[in-house]
Amino acid sequence: MKQQPSIKDIDHLLRRGVAQVEKEPDLRRLLLEGNKGEPLRVKLGVDPTHYDLTIGHAVVFRKLRQFQRLGHKAVVVIGDWTARLGDPSGREEARKPLTEEQVNANAKTYLDQFFRIVDRGQTEVRRQSEWFDKFTLGDAIKLLGYKTVAQMLERDDFSKRYKGGIEIYLAEFMYPLLQGYDSVALRADVEIGGTDQTFNLLVGRELQPTFGQPSQQILTVNLIVGLDGVKKMGKSLDNYIAITAPANDMFGKLMSLPDHAMRTYYEALTDVDEAELDEFDRKMVEGSLNPRDVKLRMAREIVTEFHNEAAAQEAQESFIRQFSERKLPTDIPDYHLSADKNVVELIVEAKLAASNNKARELIKQGGVSLFPKGEAGTSIRIADPEFVVPAEDGAILKVGKRQYIRIKQEQ
Repeated sequence: MKQQPSIKDIDHLLRRGVAQVEKEPDLRRLLLEGNKGEPLRVKLGVDPTHYDLTIGHAVVFRKLRQFQRLGHKAVVVIGDWTARLGDPSGREEARKPLTEEQVNANAKTYLDQFFRIVDRGQTEVRRQSEWFDKFTLGDAIKLLGYKTVAQMLERDDFSKRYKGGIEIYLAEFMYPLLQGYDSVALRADVEIGGTDQTFNLLVGRELQPTFGQPSQQILTVNLIVGLDGVKKMGKSLDNYIAITAPANDMFGKLMSLPDHAMRTYYEALTDVDEAELDEFDRKMVEGSLNPRDVKLRMAREIVTEFHNEAAAQEAQESFIRQFSERKLPTDIPDYHLSADKNVVELIVEAKLAASNNKARELIKQGGVSLFPKGEAGTSIRIADPEFVVPAEDGAILKVGKRQYIRIKQEQ
């Protein structure tokens, strides 16, 4: 353990970006007085159905790192056993089961991104299959005996599905209990997660005394909204920023965030002091501080977190040059084209939109332009999804506010 943390350190850990601490006095006492000389085991459940994470996932990763900085151990459990069965995990329809190969591939990609934020040396990585592969039918039935159907229907996603007439399979009631048993197997002292995981985290807290263990402490963090400023960040809504996004792309997307969401991004993804954030809010209300300047600072801080200070500064300069001086970016990627191509097909093949429908929607909204002569010429707005993009060397296609490709004609 490191030296005893200060009250200020503990306040920061328990309040910055935190939605709820189930028994805050108990956790505060553990953090201040210690855990019989041992670091706290801080559990995070990892869902290996993802292969590409967003900065929304990073919110809980950063909270885990804060625990590590106070000398505690991160215990990451990969839900490989439940993923192979299928898991609703807060969704309104059951997830399809994955193969062992899919789980392993996703888990590796997940952890590669996870360790960009969390200290690998202070992390213990475990898999559910270590204990559940040994489970018998009797063990499973006994575990089911700790919860009633009425208690299970208190979980928000189950309640919505039940009221909406959407099927809930009996097996799905097992998952909160299985996640709770993970805490027993790992002897977790603390479990953290987003607010959408509150029910499952509490199940673990309730189960542990049954197995002769102290109840784990529960801390949930506020989930950030996506770039639309309304709904939770998610890939299916196309309102996300990937953890692995290039610095310029990340900076530009952050600058598109509605002003009202800036404070939550600052609190969840930066270490800028609360007093300074309060000052930003006060001055913006007074009109003495331009929200754009506050957003530039936010974008620079967050890009520094995921890349480095030099990359963040370069991204800011590129953004200002592009949008304030109306110049095109200097780092437009080349896209090799051997023949003229339909604009919708080109957009999707170049991965500038996720589907033909999304590409057509962008065109309909006036978000697609072509610079036939590159930087030297003016642009034409593409309004027809049947438009054919010529394989003209040096032409630039712009999709949305920040995505570009430069056509390179293949001979």
